[in-house]
Amino acid sequence: MPRVERARTIMCGIFSVLRLTGDARKNRQRVYQLAKRLRHRGPDSYGMEVRLDDAGRQTFMVHKRLSIVAPGKSGDQPLFTDATKRTAFIANGEIYNHAELREKYGIVSENKSDCQVIGHLYEQHGPSFVSELDGMFAFVIEDRENDVIVAARDHMGKIPMYMANGKDGSVWFSSEMKTLHDDPGVANYEIFPPGHVYVKKGDAPATIERWYNPQWITDENYVPTKEANLEELRECVVDAVTKRLMADVPYAVLLSGGLDSSLITSIAVRQRKLAKNTYGADEPVHSFSIGIKGAPDLVAARKVAEQLGTIHHEVHFTPEEALDALPDVIWHLETFEQVRASVPMYLLSRHIKSLGFKMVLSGEGADELFGGYLYFHKAPNPAEFHAECRRKTMRLHQWDVLRANKSTMSWGIEVRTPLLSQQVIDLAMNMRPEDKMIDVNKKDADGRPYLEKYILRKAFDTPGDSYLPQEVLWRQKEQFSDGVGYDWVDGLAAHAELEVSDEDFARRAQRFPLHPPTTKEYYLLRSIFEEHFVTGFENGDCAYATCPFGKSIACSTPEAVCWDPEWEKSVGDISGRAVKNVHVAADKFDVKKDGTAATISATMTGVRERGVRVKARAVRGVPQQQARRGHVRFSGLRASPASKVLLL
Repeated sequence: MPRVERARTIMCGIFSVLRLTGDARKNRQRVYQLAKRLRHRGPDSYGMEVRLDDAGRQTFMVHKRLSIVAPGKSGDQPLFTDATKRTAFIANGEIYNHAELREKYGIVSENKSDCQVIGHLYEQHGPSFVSELDGMFAFVIEDRENDVIVAARDHMGKIPMYMANGKDGSVWFSSEMKTLHDDPGVANYEIFPPGHVYVKKGDAPATIERWYNPQWITDENYVPTKEANLEELRECVVDAVTKRLMADVPYAVLLSGGLDSSLITSIAVRQRKLAKNTYGADEPVHSFSIGIKGAPDLVAARKVAEQLGTIHHEVHFTPEEALDALPDVIWHLETFEQVRASVPMYLLSRHIKSLGFKMVLSGEGADELFGGYLYFHKAPNPAEFHAECRRKTMRLHQWDVLRANKSTMSWGIEVRTPLLSQQVIDLAMNMRPEDKMIDVNKKDADGRPYLEKYILRKAFDTPGDSYLPQEVLWRQKEQFSDGVGYDWVDGLAAHAELEVSDEDFARRAQRFPLHPPTTKEYYLLRSIFEEHFVTGFENGDCAYATCPFGKSIACSTPEAVCWDPEWEKSVGDISGRAVKNVHVAADKFDVKKDGTAATISATMTGVRERGVRVKARAVRGVPQQQARRGHVRFSGLRASPASKVLLL
């Protein structure tokens, strides 16, 4: 029987500089050296395409490839629609519905890469084609025939991308900001917003508009009224996991032992033989967990693995090993947030890569979509519960999504997050919040308490065909940074106490005039971040503008801190143990009072949801005339008059 031609799935790092002026030979060397900083994202192959236009301006399209499906030359980039190279493009990600799109629009190409459809769809439909894509992606297109640049990012920003202005009028796009932060030709840079498409025609100002525009995003006053359908939810999640099993290389599942990762593992085990183009369909699934010896997650993960029959790998680390990794982790993350959870994920990814795995499934997203964090216990009403789910989900590209991608890709491993598929998100965010509200004193007809993520738990509580052990399915939420071992969280705080003197901390407002840190832990993390991306760099303000700010309780948004007067008085802490009378270990965890609450506003979040750009200044090591200037919004960028743009 002939072998079915498979799509070439391409995860990677992309870097593009368009309309660059100056010495072409020196510019090529410059771009090559910058692109080397993305080598971790694509260790399998490298490609650069260079083009000069009639005016002598240069285009550089660079691709660092991580081969997941059908490794070989046919998946290399840059890509073209035909031999004339009139439409050139680079892409990072996966287009799950590429086969359907080829058939629907009659796309014929020898290149079977799933990303190949991007160029052909653009030629047929223009930039509006983006809404047809089902997957995770970031791409850049150069239409050389019509002098048009197009770039876009997926609905949740699961694939990272940054954009920059060159001082010479050039336009830059990159998977990570480390290729942009110190180049003397870059005027300014920023995050490319998720769910948006950028278009620049000739020398006209660029436009950027939202292509992913469901009502739950575009209408901040929208509160859904649709009753939850357990069967519909279960089928949607199962389908999302099954789609993401496509691979021609060994893959595994990240199993913390919590609800979300355990469900993903269970579904992967069940669906592996049914998935299309999956590696080792008849072999057991490999699962990985990490923690300090005796950590809560390790015990729960072991139990799940035993029931599901996975080949389970348990990785241990010490607080000292985690502290050693801090500078490297922050370099890869490009933020000072999410560090507690990122360090274990970084260490685990290194071990996974050493065993030959290139792709992992992970359970990110459920806590945002279904209100799974422990602070949701104190949501004052359904409308505010939904509003917080909306805020959390819309900001994922700066938090858990960023952590999941960059922690794993630091070792050349692709992470797939089924719970953040567009289908699951739209179903969950159009579900009435009354069905998500938490009330542990109330039980359903089967005697199940209304815990956090009750709807998701209930959808997979299938007697006679059990997805998970009951004690796991109905286990209390445990934040990943807590679950790997409380000694890590407490050890990081203790380390910061030793590294940051009381005198330095007392002067933190002078060192960090933008939202002075309220704990020594964040003083330390921000110091490392500044060393990498701020101090002495002309665009240090741009680095800070990519980061979120504001007080948080158990991973809440700053807006939700007002749910409890005691939270407002505290310095905040992202640990689930910060939620008193909810977390089982909260009585042993102390959240300090905030002595600077009067001067540090929790409303300036650093997130541009309301179109507000935080003015960040990198004073130390930057010439005074540069330090005084405010952050310049992406030059030449304007909102399309026909679109409603929501800046994130």
